[in-house]
Amino acid sequence: QAQLEERGGGSVEVGGSLRLSCAPSLYSYGTYCMAWFRQVPGQEREGVGSIDSAGSISYSDSVKGRFTIWRDNARSNMYLRMNNLKPEDSGMYYCAAASPLRYHGNWLPLCGGTDGVDYWGKGTLVNISS
Repeated sequence: QAQLEERGGGSVEVGGSLRLSCAPSLYSYGTYCMAWFRQVPGQEREGVGSIDSAGSISYSDSVKGRFTIWRDNARSNMYLRMNNLKPEDSGMYYCAAASPLRYHGNWLPLCGGTDGVDYWGKGTLVNISS
């Protein structure tokens, strides 16, 4: 069973920065589409950013220009740098992985959304205070 462990959440003030990391235990990690999602109570989980097996990156419109996603396939890690944080960025952030079995020539943006994800981490909490 795959395990995805997130780290780096915390509480920062508006305008601050955080860096999240994810350490998945996945065989052939480099073949997975990896993504970050977030969720606040009462709302649906939403995609934040993704990086697929070819290195193509996508972001939600709400974080473009502020968040940066990257991966280190040699170390089987994924990261999310979050700058200029806003109160609406608060929530539980989840690391997610979509299996290469879903790959048919092109990965969908954000790894296809929640329906495209095969494995989830337990989440790390981000709180932005004003």
